[in-house]
Amino acid sequence: MQKKQILVIDDDTDLSYIVCDMLENYGYSVTCAEDSEAAFALLTSHTYHLILLDINLPGMSGFEVCLALRKVSKVPVLFASARTNENDRITGFDIGGDDYLPKPYSLKELLVRVNALIRRTYDYQEEEEIICIDSIEIHPAARQVKKSGELISLSLKEYDLLAFLLKNKNTAVSKERLLSEVWGAFTEVEPSTLTVHIRWLREKLEDDSKNPRFIKTVWGIGYMLQTI
Repeated sequence: MQKKQILVIDDDTDLSYIVCDMLENYGYSVTCAEDSEAAFALLTSHTYHLILLDINLPGMSGFEVCLALRKVSKVPVLFASARTNENDRITGFDIGGDDYLPKPYSLKELLVRVNALIRRTYDYQEEEEIICIDSIEIHPAARQVKKSGELISLSLKEYDLLAFLLKNKNTAVSKERLLSEVWGAFTEVEPSTLTVHIRWLREKLEDDSKNPRFIKTVWGIGYMLQTI
């Protein structure tokens, strides 16, 4: 079974290393980021199963990171912060956080909360319907994609784009609709961004990205995921 991937976003590097060592000793794979810029760079190229998020970060705050994340992902977010007043805790939950752990915390309690969130979010994935398109397997509950049995690393947006095309499989979807549904109706995104993400998906999923079998261009309209 593949290890669950956790991203720790905290500018306290000493604490992050301690947390990383502990979680890895219990079977998780952990990556650390010191600020929002580093975190978003990782999130664009990797899929994580849980985010451990501090609030007082340099630059963008943890609250702002969570708000941005919730526009594109439902990945569980566990806030861990020295800001322990009621208003901060309520804000954390209101903007999409799944749990809130006050600092300082014991590593044992952190592990218990991480285990609980992972179990609550992913335990049913073994019973989910796995969607197969030739050699490609899509696991919606885990937000994972495999090709010929090998896990393919997709960014948040790459997965969301693939999932929306899958939802509308064998139907041409306009570029405008894809940009609106995947990136958000009020987000200013250049059409070239969609083109680049389609190219990245083809490079990862197609045997020949220049002659795609699954992710088709429908000239004058947009794109289609062909499954038949």
